[in-house]
Amino acid sequence: MDLRFRDAQPSAEERAAVDALLGPPATGWEGGARTEAELRYAARPEPARDLLLPALHAVNDRVGWISEGALDYICRRLTVPPAEAYGVASFYSLLSLKPRPARVLHLCTDLACQARGAEDVRKRVEARLGPAGSSWQPSPCLGLCERAPAALAIEAGETPSTQVYGPVQGDEVTVPHGSNGHGPAGWEPPAEAAVPQAGRDGLVLLKRIGVVDPAGLDAYRATGGYAALRRAFQLGPAGVIREVLESGLVGRGGAAFPTGRKWDATARQPDHPHYLVCNADESEPGTFKDRVIMEGDPYALVEAMTIAAYATGCAKGYLYVRGEYPRAVRRLEHAMATARSRGLLGADILGQGFSFDIELRRGAGAYICGEETAIFNSIEGFRGEPRSKPPFPVEKGLFGKPTVVNNVETLVNVLPILEHGAQAYAAVGTEGSTGTKLFCVSGSVDRPGSYELPFGATLRELLDLARPAGTLKAVLLGGAAGAFVTDLDVPLTFEGTRAAGATLGSGVVLVLDDTVDLKHILLRIAEFFRDESCGQCVPCRVGTVRQEEALHRLSERVDESDLLLLREVGRTMRDASICGLGQTAWNAVESAIDRLGVYK
Repeated sequence: MDLRFRDAQPSAEERAAVDALLGPPATGWEGGARTEAELRYAARPEPARDLLLPALHAVNDRVGWISEGALDYICRRLTVPPAEAYGVASFYSLLSLKPRPARVLHLCTDLACQARGAEDVRKRVEARLGPAGSSWQPSPCLGLCERAPAALAIEAGETPSTQVYGPVQGDEVTVPHGSNGHGPAGWEPPAEAAVPQAGRDGLVLLKRIGVVDPAGLDAYRATGGYAALRRAFQLGPAGVIREVLESGLVGRGGAAFPTGRKWDATARQPDHPHYLVCNADESEPGTFKDRVIMEGDPYALVEAMTIAAYATGCAKGYLYVRGEYPRAVRRLEHAMATARSRGLLGADILGQGFSFDIELRRGAGAYICGEETAIFNSIEGFRGEPRSKPPFPVEKGLFGKPTVVNNVETLVNVLPILEHGAQAYAAVGTEGSTGTKLFCVSGSVDRPGSYELPFGATLRELLDLARPAGTLKAVLLGGAAGAFVTDLDVPLTFEGTRAAGATLGSGVVLVLDDTVDLKHILLRIAEFFRDESCGQCVPCRVGTVRQEEALHRLSERVDESDLLLLREVGRTMRDASICGLGQTAWNAVESAIDRLGVYK
């Protein structure tokens, strides 16, 4: 792909898909018919590069792939150099720049699915559909871990459709679109199927799932919905931030940074406008808790984002949802539209003189976009590569303006803080880890799903609820970026897991029994980080490849030189990588070698 246009023409269908998003071209310079006057000068349309990813989605959703002509047309419409647009389109795994069938099956081969037999499923699918790359392709974690092994079929068209398979056996994926043996086309288990505790007393974040219709705003309000927003208006922005600070709430995405401090720092910035970004791109293998909230209680997230925006002075928010969550996208779009129609989103919310709206953006299959600054680049129409810090997002974030970034679980925790007060919230859990936590339990258990427990409960208590199957070998805490543990009495708190040399991360609890080959699990972790590295920095770009190569050799023959190489490469990635991907790529491998003695 060149910097210049090569005059490739889009098809009528591709042009219609782009025009449906952007509107018809205003001038010939944007792809319309040029007039004689326009041949004398070049019009300069308003820059709209931030619509690049939605435009790529529009064509990919309609046709199934993005041709050179479609890319050329998008570039003319948005005044983006073709080479840069090509770099963006090729960055995401859900987009294709090569012809492929309208219907493509994405078969998960990641950790939770691998532990439940994904390799056998892959072989059966390959035997029926042929080699990967056209009608089907292996996929990193789809966030369907409670249904492992899982698959997601995406069919392009004027009205794109999706089909979830899980647990999938491999034989049913070749039937015509419309049935998978589990229900009619588009059928999925209800959101509460992923919550074994659904309907039980004592739940805080999951209390409505399985109890309240996720589409019903009146049902949401009847169970206390929007009481927290009314309390926020009573307290004022400073009062809301004070409550969040006193509650001890910290981020639930893995970094555990105090939420109140982040909000306060953003609110104090004199530069305007301020932006709010909800990070709903939970791509850590084994994580699906945010998906459960978005599918089962979408109004809670809309309300929580409104409160966060009010406290930090944001008039615009972006909800960045991973592309593998089509049902979550549909339910959030419905919730936002309903809230707007009822005066709960948009101009003059509840007559309080505060205006705030949310724009939903779909990711397109890139783990690195879960990093807070990579999200900014993705939204702005660039490759989703992390930025160097400082400056931090609270100073210069999205579009170079002060930005507050929180994930879904962190935001919905604000609701009980305002409903019951900071002191009541902080009374639950421990001094260093307040409130409740969502855990994503998968792997060798009889009751996989999203669980809610107060901080301080032990790993053993959590597994008693999930009922391990078989003889326990190890538990991976924190996902691919986490660590293996064997002590079931470790307290599930940020400080407790740190003391045990592990991390809570995003709440992943992957249980592995003695039938699971740990060497294959480690290889899959290494492959995952190799594939998902954005390649921006040398320690990660080269280190993840060297790590995988060494693990391949060790799986065949143990050599001390390879173990020494692994440690050297791992420490280099940890110390010198730009972002958390490279910094944590060695964690699980190191813990498996040192605690589980995998290569002894």
